[in-house]
Order: sequence, then structure tokens, then C-alpha cells
Amino acid sequence: MDKLRNRAETEKIAALLDERPEHLAFLAALPAEDLRKLREQAVAALFDGAPDMLDRIAKATKLVPAGVAAAISQKALGPRLAAAVAGRLEPARAADIIEKLPVAFTAASCAHLDPRRIAGIVDRLDENLLVRISVALAERGDHLTMGRFVGHLRDSALTRILPQVDDAVVLRTGFAVDQPQRLGTIVELMGEERLAQVIASAADGLWPQALAVAGMVTGEQRARIATLAARQPRARLDTLVRTVATQNLWESLLPLVALLPEEDRRSVAVLPSLRDPSVLAGVVPAVVATALWAEFLPLVELLPEESRKVVADAAGSLADEDLDALAREVDKQDLWDLVLPLVELMEDEAKERIFALPSFQDQTP
Repeated sequence: MDKLRNRAETEKIAALLDERPEHLAFLAALPAEDLRKLREQAVAALFDGAPDMLDRIAKATKLVPAGVAAAISQKALGPRLAAAVAGRLEPARAADIIEKLPVAFTAASCAHLDPRRIAGIVDRLDENLLVRISVALAERGDHLTMGRFVGHLRDSALTRILPQVDDAVVLRTGFAVDQPQRLGTIVELMGEERLAQVIASAADGLWPQALAVAGMVTGEQRARIATLAARQPRARLDTLVRTVATQNLWESLLPLVALLPEEDRRSVAVLPSLRDPSVLAGVVPAVVATALWAEFLPLVELLPEESRKVVADAAGSLADEDLDALAREVDKQDLWDLVLPLVELMEDEAKERIFALPSFQDQTP
């Protein structure tokens, strides 16, 4: 999950700085939690250091009716400056003015609002207006702003919004959500049929977003998403594996595969992509780096023999320290029954290297 969380945080920081995400590619090496803290610090620096002029404008709006303040916002300030002023107002006053603004103007302003002010303003807005603003944001394709707001919306508002937004918007917003603890509620509000539609839409280039959402929910919901993905048509499911291989997202996929019933795991194991040597050879280093052997080996057991041979050769070519780490992890999780058949498929030289490892010699499988 960390790689996908990192990607989401980088997109959020880029939007905050009005920069292109690819120009912040150097952030990819940092932990996602560090990026989240950096984003919070950037928010504080940008909004707390706003010019005194904004405070003077905010004070002036208190002297006129909300309707007049709304008209001034549209004609004199524009969406960006209006949002900056709203962030300096008491939430109740900001909500009064927003209710007098056209929905399109408010939606355009939302992207520039201080994220720390969202909860207080949302709590004071009429639900009908919240629904209309949310739909307008969806129509604008502004999933990053929706990700800031969605965690603050009441369940009743979400129930009305979800049927009015595209499946792709749901995935993109879930990927960018600032309050991931709310995703479980959103999944339940969608219902099984809509959730299946949303997962199916991931085949149109949104598998990373779907994996991110699956990684943020827990327990039964995560297993449900994994099962819905595994039961997609074969060609569609194959695009998931190839996307994971291309973007090296095995750490996000393998824990989901491990949750599948054996029948669904078998469906994954026979995919054309898992007969591709380049895909299989690439997954082994990723498993080494993430220590996901417990999640990976049950899938390997179900692969066709020629695919298992590719995995065995890739494992056998690992450096001694990686092989030693593999042996220690296998023993720690008692996975010898799954590993020994792989060792049997290795070339003799690789077998000798493994049998010579101190960690292997100490085992009694």
C-alpha cells in the first residue's frame, strides 16, 4: 500500500502547490506518512501565512448581508480569492455566503479552500446543496477536491450522491480520500451490485486506484473487493496482473490474493499473464523486498508447472543474503511444505547454494 499511498500524497501535494505530479517524482523515495506530514505542513504554511488583506476582506463581509457578500465574491474576487476569504471566516458565516452562491462557482472555489476549514463549513450546509456541489465536483473531474470533502459528508448525503456519480469517479475519489476510515461506510452504502460495477470499471486504467481502496478498507470488505476483482472476466482480470507487473504493485495485490477462496485463487493462477516469464521473474524480487512469501507461495502452488519453474529459477538466482532471508521467513511462518516443491524444480547449482545456507541447514521441515 505504501507505494500507492505515496502516489496519492504526491498528487495532493502537487495540486496544493499548483504543480504537475511528475515534477515531484523525487518524492517517490519517501514514506507516504512523511509525505502526509509534509502536506499538512504545506497547508499550514500556505494558509496561515496569507496576507493581512484577506482578514480585512473577511471582516468587511461581516458588515453586509450574505447575499451581497456572495455577489462581491463572484464579481470582484473570483473562485480562488473567494475560497481564501472563506477560510478566514467563521464557519457559520462562510456557510451563509456559500448558500447564496451558484453551485458552479462554489465547486470551482472548493479546490482552493483551506482543508482544515472543510469540516466546520460542511456541517453547516444544507444537505441538498452539499449533494449538488458534490455532483458538480464530479462533473468537473476534480477527484482530489472530492477526496478532501467526502470524509466529512453525512451518510444521508453520500447515499444520494453515489448514484449520481460515475464508477470511475468513485474509484478516483477513494484513492484520494483524506479520511480513509470513512471508506468502509461508503462501501456499505454502495451495496453489492454497485460495488461490483465500481470494481469492474477499474479495468479501464484504474486498477491502482482499486487496489488502493482495497488496501484502505479492512476485514470482510477487503476480502469482498478481492473476490469481486477475481471474478471479473478473464481478459479483464489479466489487465490487473499486467498493470501490477508494469507498475511493481505486488505489495498491494498479493495480500488480496491471499484472502481469496482456493477456487478464485485458481482462477488467478491460470491467467495468461502468469505464464509470462517476464511477469513471474519480476514478482520474485518484489516478494523478497516486501517479505510477502506467505501471501505469494499459496498462489505459486496453483500455477502451471512451467510457471512454477520460472519462479523457482528466479528464486534460485537470488543473492545469498536474499536466499537466507527467504529461508528464515519461510521457517518463521512454517511454509516449508510450499517451498520444498519449488526447490525441487531448481537447477542443481541453485539447490546446492540453498542447502549450504546456514539458515537452511538449521531447519527440520
